[in-house]
Amino acid sequence: MTTAPRTQKQRREEAEAALLTAAAELVDEQGVRALTLAGVGERAGYSRGLATHHFGSKQALVERLARSAQAGFVPGLEGLPPGLDRLLRLIDGYIGGLGRMGVLNRVFLKLWAESATASELTQLFRERNEAFHADLYEDLVAGIADGTIHPGVAPDETAIAVVAQLRGIGMQRLIDPSRVDTERLRTHVTELWRRGLASAPTPVRGQD
Repeated sequence: MTTAPRTQKQRREEAEAALLTAAAELVDEQGVRALTLAGVGERAGYSRGLATHHFGSKQALVERLARSAQAGFVPGLEGLPPGLDRLLRLIDGYIGGLGRMGVLNRVFLKLWAESATASELTQLFRERNEAFHADLYEDLVAGIADGTIHPGVAPDETAIAVVAQLRGIGMQRLIDPSRVDTERLRTHVTELWRRGLASAPTPVRGQD
């Protein structure tokens, strides 16, 4: 049997996938500041100019890499209605995924950390944080509406706290993987949020 020749679209997709893989490996090894389009092309086994042809600029490549690294980190959530169950599954799945951290996961966390001081990354990760926050906010509002989350829970502040906790656990796992037992931690953290969101929040002093 003969193999059908690849289409131009297939060749382009394969080249882009190889370039993104190469970019991820270079960022993982050297950091984003050392990343160059020419270096990505060479690492992927192509010409020095192919990454420029596909992405146009280093900024565009890094943005694509960040989105690719974040997409699909917690599988199995598609089709689930927003609410407490989806929120808890996201928390559990996120921490569980950190236990299987691959290159793309490490790269996303490294880029996120660098965004605090690298101006070219700040807006991108502000947008990534907002997208994550919006998903959590939707779950919290839905849970309050259906009665599974206490009505006194503040969706905005709670979503910020969840993002901070999950990303913080990720950074700890990145820096000291032997210290973070994700299989034990995922159960503990998920149960803490289950209980905390279902019960009445502690009043803040000075408020009625």
